[in-house]
Amino acid sequence: MSNFWSIWISVLTIVVIVGCFILLKLVNKNYTGVEEGKSMGHEFDGIEELNNPLPKWWAYMFYLTIVFGVIYLALYPGLGNYKGLFGWTSSNQSIGTEQGLKADSAAALEAAKAENRLSQYDREVAHADEKYGPIFAAYLATPLEELVKDEEALKVGGRLFLQNCAQCHGSDARGSKGFPNLTDGDWLYGGDLATIKTTLMNGRNGMMPPKGGLPIEDSEIEGLAEYVVKLSGREHDEALAAQGQGSFMKGCFACHGMDAKGNKLMGAPNLTDNVWLYGGSRGVISESIVNGRAGVMPAWKDILGEEKVHVIAAYVYSLSNK
Repeated sequence: MSNFWSIWISVLTIVVIVGCFILLKLVNKNYTGVEEGKSMGHEFDGIEELNNPLPKWWAYMFYLTIVFGVIYLALYPGLGNYKGLFGWTSSNQSIGTEQGLKADSAAALEAAKAENRLSQYDREVAHADEKYGPIFAAYLATPLEELVKDEEALKVGGRLFLQNCAQCHGSDARGSKGFPNLTDGDWLYGGDLATIKTTLMNGRNGMMPPKGGLPIEDSEIEGLAEYVVKLSGREHDEALAAQGQGSFMKGCFACHGMDAKGNKLMGAPNLTDNVWLYGGSRGVISESIVNGRAGVMPAWKDILGEEKVHVIAAYVYSLSNK
């Protein structure tokens, strides 16, 4: 953290603590000119306001929280770059971050353990790797075709999914607007085991430029949207859809195909199956055409490692292949 932000955070924290103390002192003084316990002269619906002070036990509790906060900030990190009297840290400062530890040799890691130079977090990670590493190594050595039949492995993959993937795809994996449903068997890039693992390992970057990057006029948008509605098998205006087909043939087929069934090599969606990533109403379709769409899924190989991705791939496959 830069010195500016360190000072900024420290000053704000101290000001808030001091401000709380001053506020407590002020509210415990009688500035009303009315003797404590006497009426303030206000009454509503038979309820009279009295000049009662803040209960002492309540005031003492607030003072104790301020004292606790000061002691905590003196002993532990909390004021910018100040490390605290105990020097405690949740990240390793002597031999690098968790990623740095993984990059180090096993001998360097063991030496750090022996010298007690690992932070609490790094010690927990090292302990977890020692305990669960062999299990995930065994999973990685198992072909995906066999792993999808292992109920215990799928349970592990489900827990990993909830921890890392549910934020976008939902706890039930049914997705939401802009995030694919993983249970319906409809795949942008392919739903076989190898492709799913590739998607998880390397991530995906989907891009549809505004108007497909084609010379499509604003006056053509309504007809093009109507043609897309027709492709999905819904009721439509035939004359308007015919106009839109001409716009489609300006170049939309280059990604979506002449039959509009998409292209998994490019992640171009099938427009004929009535499955929609952003919504299938005419208004949303028009919005997609005019503004384009951009979807990014991060690569997980450096975040979770291939061992865990291998198990998640089996779980994701099982969602639409019971």
